[in-house]
Amino acid sequence: MTSADGTPVRVGVFGLLGSGNLGNDGSLEAVLGYLREQHPGAVVDALCGGPEVVKARYGIPATRLHWYRGEYRTASRAGAVAGKGLGKLVDAFRTASWVRRHDVVIVPGMGVLEATLPLRPWGFPYALFLLCASGRLFGTRVALVGVGAAPIGNRATRALVGWSARLATFRSYRDAQSRDALRAMGVDTARDEVHPDLAFALPAPQPPELSAPTGPGGTPLAPSGPPGPVCVGVMAFHGGDDDRARAEEIHRRYLDGTIRFVRALVEEGRPVRLLTGDEADGSVVTAILDAVDSPLVTAAEAASLADLMKEMAAADTVVATRYHNLVCALKVGVPTLALSYAAKSDALMAEMGLAPYCHPAREVDADRLLDQFRALERRAAELRRTLTERNLTAARRLEDQFTALTAALFPTTDPTHADAHAHALRETP
Repeated sequence: MTSADGTPVRVGVFGLLGSGNLGNDGSLEAVLGYLREQHPGAVVDALCGGPEVVKARYGIPATRLHWYRGEYRTASRAGAVAGKGLGKLVDAFRTASWVRRHDVVIVPGMGVLEATLPLRPWGFPYALFLLCASGRLFGTRVALVGVGAAPIGNRATRALVGWSARLATFRSYRDAQSRDALRAMGVDTARDEVHPDLAFALPAPQPPELSAPTGPGGTPLAPSGPPGPVCVGVMAFHGGDDDRARAEEIHRRYLDGTIRFVRALVEEGRPVRLLTGDEADGSVVTAILDAVDSPLVTAAEAASLADLMKEMAAADTVVATRYHNLVCALKVGVPTLALSYAAKSDALMAEMGLAPYCHPAREVDADRLLDQFRALERRAAELRRTLTERNLTAARRLEDQFTALTAALFPTTDPTHADAHAHALRETP
């Protein structure tokens, strides 16, 4: 693909990518798939948190997001504080220089416009503002694609997020409440669209040779025989940005409730597979394995959302906390219960027809969680049919998202190529 002067279109991808969060990397993978299918001539590189990982895994050039390597470590000494301060100044020039070399920059998914987890305004919100301001300054089209947003209490963070959104060329959201949150910040969202999370565009794993029984039309049915394994997706959860004073209390309550739940499953003879979505979650897995000393409890080492989906596809049921753990479970059509830490989880579950199966991560009550879990399993066959239908709808809506993105960012694209891409997506089973 070339620009009007015949040179290849230069596309940058931006974010905390390659930094250990599987959801962020899954969003990147979905956007790279779109670019390679629909805009194969584009030259792509990244400005990201983990450039070595992005280079190795996705085969594109990558530059470190922050000049100061200790950006996300707490600065207590004078040297570290000075390093961070100098880094902010250097990053303004580095980001502007990087943006200037591109025709288009895409921020793929992620909760870049929210503070549902602890977040400092001069961390990623500042980096995003530099990106969007540089795009406006140099005429580079910046797209926030399928992003998450939420009300933000901190005034500085809210201001940086709001201005970033205003300066972007294209915005779309992964749920309606994200768009509502931006509107409440004073951003004009009249032309902004809502589409499913980008991870729904990733290919689902191939079913095993001995697949679960199916009904009319190939709809999955609940397996017969003894109950099968349960995947439990855990998280190093300490509350949100406004919960810093109670962070340890929230974490302890979450961990204790999850341990009690896993122990109860094991006492019923259920195999439990522990899953994570970020490198930080390993400590929770270790705590559960130490507390529930049983061969029935094992841990998976997933390196991607594809790995997570493979694990979940083999389970009878999934109970998960991280947002993209939920996306993966729903994508493969497995009955899922959400340990919900933010409104985005509730919205996702409602969109996929599982609204009654949300449980607050801040107040995990193992007894009530078990009751919800058993109710979920009783409706397993019905819910699998529902998820099959909702996934088809999500695929169609994501086609619309990519079509809109092409129109906004790549106006010189050959329309017949875009039509062929859309047709191929529709023919994909």
